This record gives sequence, structure tokens and C-alpha cells, in this order.
Amino acid sequence: MVSKAPSPPQQLSLANLRALSVLGQGARGVVFHVVPVAAAEAAAAAGDSSATAGADPMAMALKAMSRAAARHKGAGPGGTCGGDGHRRIWFERDVLLALRHPLLPSLRGVVATDAVVGFAIDRCPGGDLKSLRRRWRAETTFPESVIRFYAAELVLALEHLHGLGVAYRDLKPENVLIQDSGHIMLVDFDLSTTLPPPPPPPLPNATAQRVSSPSRRPSSRHRRRKSKKAAAAIVFACFSSRHAASPETSSAQSPASISMAASSASSSSFFSSGGARTPAKSNSFVGTEDYMAPEIVAGSGHDHAVDWWGLGVVLYEMLYGRTPFRGRSRQETFRRVLAAPPELPGEPTPLRDLIARLLEKDPRKRLGAHGVRRHAFFRGVDWDRVLDVARPPFIPAPDDGGAGAEALAEAEALDVEKVVHEVFGASGNGEMPPTDVGSDGGKDYDFSIFF
Repeated sequence: MVSKAPSPPQQLSLANLRALSVLGQGARGVVFHVVPVAAAEAAAAAGDSSATAGADPMAMALKAMSRAAARHKGAGPGGTCGGDGHRRIWFERDVLLALRHPLLPSLRGVVATDAVVGFAIDRCPGGDLKSLRRRWRAETTFPESVIRFYAAELVLALEHLHGLGVAYRDLKPENVLIQDSGHIMLVDFDLSTTLPPPPPPPLPNATAQRVSSPSRRPSSRHRRRKSKKAAAAIVFACFSSRHAASPETSSAQSPASISMAASSASSSSFFSSGGARTPAKSNSFVGTEDYMAPEIVAGSGHDHAVDWWGLGVVLYEMLYGRTPFRGRSRQETFRRVLAAPPELPGEPTPLRDLIARLLEKDPRKRLGAHGVRRHAFFRGVDWDRVLDVARPPFIPAPDDGGAGAEALAEAEALDVEKVVHEVFGASGNGEMPPTDVGSDGGKDYDFSIFF
């Protein structure tokens, strides 16, 4: 059964957007801080600085990609791409359309001109996890309680993606942004791929018996004890939580069950090709070298387990301030990824044990979602209330990265197409690469059908 695809995204025009600054640059695109021109002018006229501050609901992050560069396999300065540029743009759009989760971005609109294609999502004023670590209370690493919070949210985000059949494949601190609420947002899906969702964990024998025998109901004493235990549950020892969650952020549902329509659509109509069977593993060579799993480096075929390896590397970096396998060259880094055990200096702790189990070279022995949730490092975490935490470790100030109304009115808007052209020009001289190279034969796709 083929599910109905979601509505097409809103079409945005660069003429109606004001680009205030460049937020970042990746292998495939430049990310701009943009606001609607009408809203910016109205706020400036009213002298309302809140409309341009970090928590402004009108502020967006626009990832703009060069259409000419997209014609080239692996186009863009640096990075490993693994796939035709146009196909990856389409795939990223489809992923963004399918996502319905508080820790993942929603597609606010699409820009398509003769020169660029861009996706707009909510702007996260707190920066990324790497920049946050560098300024964390004059320290170079996070306390374990803070690591636990961000790790738990990453687990929820990865579980949701895997439930949609998406392997993320580029987990690193730079792709973990901090929303104005202090919760994370995992972004940048241009290296993701579709794979069959991992099988659910097996039911324990006792649970299986209860499921197979619906006539057996728990006693009233058992129900009272369970209710009392739930009422007294604590999400995290050092963070307070809301007592009531809004429908959009409630985690009473499992991450994979949030928006079942999106999940069905993604697995049956978005990420399949003409009913073709999705391969169980991918052989693409993709990722960022410090975070790539051994099976990607070895080219032996990989699945969702690469994301749990990536989580292990991120946790290691949060604990020690460096990645575990970094060498003096790319070749040495890959050699260490394949053969060297991670060094875990310090007293044995549940966190170090979790990292070691996530950095298991053999993906068949590596911890997955079920094992991660049950690990001692997360003991005491109420997984159903993680998204309800009202005071995360870091909440951006209202004007973090924002601009006052007067400054906004006086600032000269950036030319998005010009900036992208300069960044993705061949050899850095502003010349766009030839248009007759690439697996698509240089065909110039009509992105108007995005809408």
C-alpha cells in the first residue's frame, strides 16, 4: 500500500528574504540566517527588537546549494559525498518533508532560482554542540550529567530516523544544534541514505506471555504500584521537567511512532524507487573522517549501526575534548579506526563503558538502540519524559546571535547567490565548474517541480 505523500513545501523567494549573516559552510552548501523582509521592516519600524532576536519564530536558517556544483559528483569544497548532487538534493528534501519530531528540523520552505536551490528550516540560536563545548564554563569538556542529557536526546533522534528507514551517517557535534528551548536539533541530511528499518527488539518472555494472553489483566495492587512509580519518576537528577507536555512535544509515544503517516510515506513512497527493494546495506564511502565507522572505511557494507558508532565518537569528544582516532594524516586516522582500540583514560565509569561498547569495531557486536537505552549510564532516565525537560543544561539568551531592530534596518543584506557562487567556484576563483560533467550528463533539472 502506497501512502499519500505530504503536501509540497512552501515556495520562498530570495526577493522576500533578507540574509543577515552566514551561519556556516559545508561540503555542499552555505547556511544563512534569514528573515522575511516584510517582518524585518515592520519590526524595525516599530522598534521591536524581539522580532529579530534569537528566539524569533520568523528567523530561519537557509541552506543554499549551487545548482551548477550539484551537477558534479562530490561537488563542493572538501568532504566526501558519495552520490550525484542533484539526487542528494532531492533526497534531503524528501527527508525534511517526512520529519515530524521535536529534535529534528521541519521544512519551512524551498528556494529555487537559476543559480541556487535552498531549504529553509527553523534557526537554532544556541549554535552547535562543538561551539558550546568550547565555551562551557571555561572548561574544555562537559560534566557527565550534561553529556547524559545530550546523549539521551541524540538516542531519541537516531531512533526516530532509523524508524523512518533513514541512516544518518554524519553524526558529529557540528550537526547537533541547540534550539531556543535548550533542546537539540539534529540537522544536515545530505549524507543520509535509506535502509530497511532495524527490527524491533525481542520481547521478554514475560512480556510476550502478557501480549499473547489479553485476558490476563494486572491486579489493582500492581496497577497502583506502577502508577505510583510513574508519578515519582525523575527524568534527570539535575534538570527539572514540565508536568504536562504539549501534544507536539510529548514523548508518551515512542520516537518511531511520532507521525506514523510520515513514517509510512517515507518508507513506501519517498525513499523507495518504483517499488524496488531497498538494499539491506550500503557500500557508499561517506562521512567525516574522524567519525566514520570501520565498516565504512573498509567498504564492507554498512547499515544503521554506523550511527551508534558515531554516537560513541561524539560522547568521547564530549568527555575528552578530542576525537578517539585522530591521526597525523587521513590514512593514519583510518588505520586507527580499523585497528586501534579507543584510549579511555581515567577511572572505569558507566560512561566510559558505554563509549567502549559503542566503539566496537564489529557492527554485529556494537550496542544498538535497545542496548544503549538499557545501559547503566542511563540508569534513572525516564525516556518517556526526556523531551519534557524544561531546564536543559544550556538555554540560549533571547538575543544570542540576534540583531537589534535598528541594526537590522541599517544592515546591508547579503546576496545569497553571490556568496554561494564565490564559495563553490572552481579553484576558488569564482568560476563555476563545467556543466557537462557528472553522472547526470550535465542535465539541468527543473526544480520548479519541488513545489
